Amino acid sequence: MTNANNNSADVPRIALYDEIESINRIDPAFYEKYDVKRGLRNADGTGVIAGITNISEVYGYKMVAGQKEPAAGRLIYRGYDVNDLIDGACAEGSDSHYIFEEIIYLLLMGELPTPAQLDGFVAALDAQRELPDGFTASYIMQPASPDIMNALARSVLMLYASDAKAEDRSYEHEISTAISLLSRLPRIMVLAYYAKRAAFEHESMLMHRFIPGQSSAETVLSMLRPDRCYTPEEARMLAVMLCLHAEHGGGNNSTFTTRVLTSSDTDPYSAYAGALGSLKGRKHGGANHQVRRQQAAIKEAVADWDDDEELSAYLSKIVRREIPGSSGLIYGMGHAVYTKSDPRAVICKRFAEKLAAGSTHEAELRLLENIERLSPAVLAEVKGPGKTICANVDMYSGFVYTMLGIPEDLFTPLFACSRMAGWAAHRFEEIVSGRRIIRPAYKTTNSSRHYLPLAERS
Repeated sequence: MTNANNNSADVPRIALYDEIESINRIDPAFYEKYDVKRGLRNADGTGVIAGITNISEVYGYKMVAGQKEPAAGRLIYRGYDVNDLIDGACAEGSDSHYIFEEIIYLLLMGELPTPAQLDGFVAALDAQRELPDGFTASYIMQPASPDIMNALARSVLMLYASDAKAEDRSYEHEISTAISLLSRLPRIMVLAYYAKRAAFEHESMLMHRFIPGQSSAETVLSMLRPDRCYTPEEARMLAVMLCLHAEHGGGNNSTFTTRVLTSSDTDPYSAYAGALGSLKGRKHGGANHQVRRQQAAIKEAVADWDDDEELSAYLSKIVRREIPGSSGLIYGMGHAVYTKSDPRAVICKRFAEKLAAGSTHEAELRLLENIERLSPAVLAEVKGPGKTICANVDMYSGFVYTMLGIPEDLFTPLFACSRMAGWAAHRFEEIVSGRRIIRPAYKTTNSSRHYLPLAERS
């Protein structure tokens, strides 16, 4: 009997396995000849303008006399600097309980909520937390997924099947669907995590009920921890992380995916599932796994984390690809837009310092700060000067999640639960203002060929 596994040796091997590179290779000279904006990026690294948005702005450089100059990074949500939003909500005497929910409201509604509006919005999220009957057993536990991001994407598509109005494109249905996914994704994420542990690691399946009235951050911590206990400081730290990941402009890969799919007039579940697939990518949201793996290797290989000479030497080996499996990149350093600083990394590090103070995590935090401080000089020495580089949010986000006791399996899914707010805002904007299918052009370089009947081909 033939094994159903596509990787089985019983499946006939076609030539494509051996020739995929030769078949699909394009001469790099063509990109320059036809002035192709690879990755929708200009030659100086700036993005090709593909649309208009009022949702957020990402500043990482300034243009002076047509030249790109480094600048301190800024992230703006609906006109508000993200620093001001977080500092204001977390100021002494302020109520930061629903800080992430405030950010969701701002991104979707365009304005910060009043207390009454926030209460109503939290109640709307609360009312949608429940899953359809049998959903956990039928679609999360059976079969369990070895990857939580895939489990989230599959769950979103299965929720389509549970929605009697799934093909309704009315504004009312779009809003209801977005709110339901914002409410349900954190819960699905934790259930999928425990289903994975039970199926693949033979651990116990933990299934806490959600507690009505809890914030999104509290729901995650309460459902994830066996004793359901957490401190207000831990809940606030997780909420801050969710705020930092909630939105990042229309050009980031997963949000642009949402825009592209939305422009085709597909249903919301398909658009959001596609965005989840994009965010899983190792060059996008999945980058945090590579950061933590490399940081673990550095911790193991460098004896004295505070020895600049020893640490720089190891970083140099990474960049020179002298470490087995090295890509030549110092993960957690560099960003497509930010140059002098990533505001998300700055905020993340500031809160991490508070959480790590007086704990065993302080030494590791100093190591990450040392990597951030030494990397620009190492990269300049090996690759040459000229490019301003800074730490990105992934340098510290995984460290913060580790301090909160959140397993690495959930780093990118947490990103997704947060970015769902930005995806929804951009889908709404595309529906109302885009109104044209996104369809860029690709240049073909093939010459004409004459058809030969099958019997005459050799």
